[in-house]
Amino acid sequence: MADQLIIFDTTLRDGEQSPGASMTRDEKLRIARQLERLRVDVIEAGFAASSNGDFEAVKAIADHIKDSIVCSLARANDRDISRAAEALKGAARSRIHTFIATSELHMEKKLRMTREQVLEQARQAVRFARNLSGDVEFSPEDGYRSDPEFLARVLEVVIAEGAGTINIPDTVGYAVPELFGHFIRDLRERVPNSDKAIWSVHCHNDLGMAVANSLAGVMIGGARQVECTINGLGERAGNCSLEEVVMAVKTRRDHFKLELNIDASQIVPASRMVSQTTGFVVQPNKAVVGANAFAHASGIHQDGVLKARDTYEIMRAEDVGWAANKIVLGKLSGRNAFKQRLQELGISLDSEAEVNAAFARFKDLADRKSEIFDEDILALVGDESVTAEQEHYRLLSLSQRSETGERPHAAVAFAAGSTEFHAESDGNGPVDASLKAIESKVQSGAELMLYSVNAITSGSTESQGEVTVRLQHGGRVVNGVGADPDIVVASAKAYLSALNKLHSKAERVAAQG
Repeated sequence: MADQLIIFDTTLRDGEQSPGASMTRDEKLRIARQLERLRVDVIEAGFAASSNGDFEAVKAIADHIKDSIVCSLARANDRDISRAAEALKGAARSRIHTFIATSELHMEKKLRMTREQVLEQARQAVRFARNLSGDVEFSPEDGYRSDPEFLARVLEVVIAEGAGTINIPDTVGYAVPELFGHFIRDLRERVPNSDKAIWSVHCHNDLGMAVANSLAGVMIGGARQVECTINGLGERAGNCSLEEVVMAVKTRRDHFKLELNIDASQIVPASRMVSQTTGFVVQPNKAVVGANAFAHASGIHQDGVLKARDTYEIMRAEDVGWAANKIVLGKLSGRNAFKQRLQELGISLDSEAEVNAAFARFKDLADRKSEIFDEDILALVGDESVTAEQEHYRLLSLSQRSETGERPHAAVAFAAGSTEFHAESDGNGPVDASLKAIESKVQSGAELMLYSVNAITSGSTESQGEVTVRLQHGGRVVNGVGADPDIVVASAKAYLSALNKLHSKAERVAAQG
């Protein structure tokens, strides 16, 4: 029988560490539900001890997810581990994932601890976690750059204390496939009780080899869990891409001979949801989930595919969910059809009032746009994902004038808490004028790091535009996302969305890289 490869998704934890990719509790829950539909084995829901917001997100996911294991990260100390256990109380199946750095560089410069101190803290942490959870995972941070002999000692001890999964991170993306594969294999041979745990890999993409390194860890090293994220989301160059690992194993089953629980038809919906929630646009030529992944421009390729699909395609677009999301609704669609589509997309609104509000927005959009796609619905609900209590800034109205030979001008009305502001400004274009008008009243002092426009659906000038604005202020980096058929309105929404995140005072603690 083929072995089982466990897919451990850390989009909601490590993926969220991308600058500006922080998500609200409701956004995280929505993505977790989609990950459950995707049938990932383990969902790392967050780092419960990092903030009250992350604790609440982990708790909400633990309370709602029934089919996947729900996991929380925790540093190797009693406070973090207790906090993780508390957040995970409502889970049908839970896991505590604790870690401590083991490389000489990290121990000396970051932890300021000796080898023996690190060894003892790892031992005590796993022992404490094991008393709170029947499923404990241990990671030696910067494991790939650690001394193999010392690392083997640490891993032997934590396995003896009850760690059922041993995860080896390439925290800084330094590895190359063959060397990393042999590193995992040699470690397993060095550790006497290695057969008592499942071995896992967690690779970063700094050199563009995270997927290759992960698969080498599986094939050469014998790992049977891969830690990855949707769209390869993650800090710096990102993490190992879930969709690439899954489709590599499925497409080349002749080579890997591994079984997966994943429902691949949910890959593209998951990719779109994560992209639209975080504002991190998927590049068109991204493997599996990019807009061009199954497009053929060459005449020779087109001819071949028409005659026999497998001349140039090694997997079917519909197998990963591309064919599943066509036009579904229009202005004549009723409330029940809309509600049913929300359920099919994994979107759960807490009350009938929220459903009614979302349906009213859908009808307003349908009056301006004849065909409503799934992506439109996700963007529409995403606009409403921040509750009135959390949303400090709200767009009320916008008008703008742009004429050849004349300087563009915008007038914006928006609310800040209970106060209504009206502002006007000129600019180099209508978008510039609109954002300057808002800033003239808010005076946030934030630096605009990124402005990006993406069509939510393709093939029509009717498409909604999705705008991402990235702001930096006081060491914080946030993304704001706005969607509307009018790009100028979408830009104002995105700017206010980013300002809302800057306005939030939630503090985060840096976790494992």
